[in-house]
Amino acid sequence: MKIPLASVLLTSVMALDDGLARTPPMGWMSWERFLCNVDCDTYPDSCISENLYKRTADLMASEGYLDAGYDQVNIDDCWSTLKRDPVTNEQVADPNRFPSGIKNLAAYVHDKGLKLGLYSDIGTKTCGGYIGMQDNLELDANTFASWDIDMLKVDGCYQDTDMMKDTYPELSRALNATGRPIVYSCSWPAYLPEFGEANDGEVLKELAEICHMWRNWDDIRDDWGSVSSVIDYWKRNTTEDIFVSVAGPGHWNDPDQLMIGDNGLSHSQERSQFALWAIFAAPLFMSNDLAHISKESKEILLNKEIIAVDQDPAGHQGILNWSSEGNGDGDVYGGETRVWSRLLNDGSYAVVLQSTHSMGTQTKVKFESSMLDGWEVGQKFVARDLYLHEDIGEFDGEMVADVWPGDVEMFIVDLV
Repeated sequence: MKIPLASVLLTSVMALDDGLARTPPMGWMSWERFLCNVDCDTYPDSCISENLYKRTADLMASEGYLDAGYDQVNIDDCWSTLKRDPVTNEQVADPNRFPSGIKNLAAYVHDKGLKLGLYSDIGTKTCGGYIGMQDNLELDANTFASWDIDMLKVDGCYQDTDMMKDTYPELSRALNATGRPIVYSCSWPAYLPEFGEANDGEVLKELAEICHMWRNWDDIRDDWGSVSSVIDYWKRNTTEDIFVSVAGPGHWNDPDQLMIGDNGLSHSQERSQFALWAIFAAPLFMSNDLAHISKESKEILLNKEIIAVDQDPAGHQGILNWSSEGNGDGDVYGGETRVWSRLLNDGSYAVVLQSTHSMGTQTKVKFESSMLDGWEVGQKFVARDLYLHEDIGEFDGEMVADVWPGDVEMFIVDLV
């Protein structure tokens, strides 16, 4: 079954256009790997402290991550004290774990050629129980700007969701008023029953006006079931879907962090997440320990050809063109085969052939030229394999790849 694909992404959605996040932001974030570990006596190398972020910045600069485009080091929850400063009412970094302060940490990160991101919450407390921003949005925006941060992730715990239609836009205005360019990551839709897609995507449309990226789904975990749930939510079959059309330069749907280099995914599953996040035009934020990462995982993360797809300047979010599910091609053992695509700036397409099977051997997955809008049956095309880094030839209308269970193959295809 062919699922139609609109040829050009046109949207009436007004978008935030301040020059920031014109391609999906890339970097590293502490949350999934290091959570809210504040016990630096027992865990000096993995607690939430300035040492963790300095070490990560050092590795990003020296091990090729910055060169590949990962330029953000993002502090997540549990960095502050539990109470505001009694005199200034400002948020305060924990003096034991961040003795130099956030501003000095930002200077250290900036000296490496990187940027520093920070976490807070729109409610009265963060999800980890630390200081929230409610009733202090302007003060906190000015405080964070004075610390020279470059990105702010704002969670949604401990606030009535009915308030978010006022508080998230108010914080956007406050951040803009500081005069400092700060990428604003919102979690508003992740807290709503239909993830912002109710009423023809009313919330998503507003997010595109006030935020540079936003979380649409549950927190990702280091297991394939969690990653698969994200992929299934992103499984849209037309660019006219509001979820797809609202994304673009300066405003991105965020499927959450990359689990590549952690413990829960197989090599095939790591390849799958990276390829599909590129199809999704997703922000690419690693959450791993860069001091302890396998050669194979590092190779995936530093695949510049796949990164180039993610960072394509047109900013089109990709879609699912075809699936064996419900088309007589299913497997009695479960799983399906899928063909995904993303239109690129030069008119070519990135294509991912996926097997969601969890057992057995390789499955043949076919890409046909007619699956893409504007391409005809039997039309000649050339293909390049982005994991092998080689051109694989010219094809007469179709191409078949052997795909291992839980794995993908990824190509750039272009008309002859």
